[in-house]
Amino acid sequence: MEVIWGTGRRKCAVARVRLMSGTGEITIVNNNRKKTTRSAREYFHGIERVIKRVYAPLRITNNENNYDVKVTMHGGGIVGQAGALVHGLSRALQIAQPELRPILKKAGFLRRDSRMVERKKYGQKGARARYQFSKR
Repeated sequence: MEVIWGTGRRKCAVARVRLMSGTGEITIVNNNRKKTTRSAREYFHGIERVIKRVYAPLRITNNENNYDVKVTMHGGGIVGQAGALVHGLSRALQIAQPELRPILKKAGFLRRDSRMVERKKYGQKGARARYQFSKR
């Protein structure tokens, strides 16, 4: 089987996903720091809710042991990178097996989550927080 690519994005994180036939192993290379290659469980520090989310597209399509996934991560934090991985993996699965599209779409994995952090405004403490007002 040839290599299938899928790109996923979430917040400031970008995941370039390569999908190939294999045993269900997810390997992640992080471009933020030194190029380190680790398994998904190790990369996400064993945070169970994040790991469950990462494996969800493979689980709901019954492909847990059919594909090897190699991911190159860039930017963002743990949760953003996990969301980007899910998005990219779902896109690659859809290309590999077009009949999976309705399942992935219903689960919401094909939609790019557009929520971003609101910027801090000048003259304020944060995006919405103001400095305390004093009458006197």
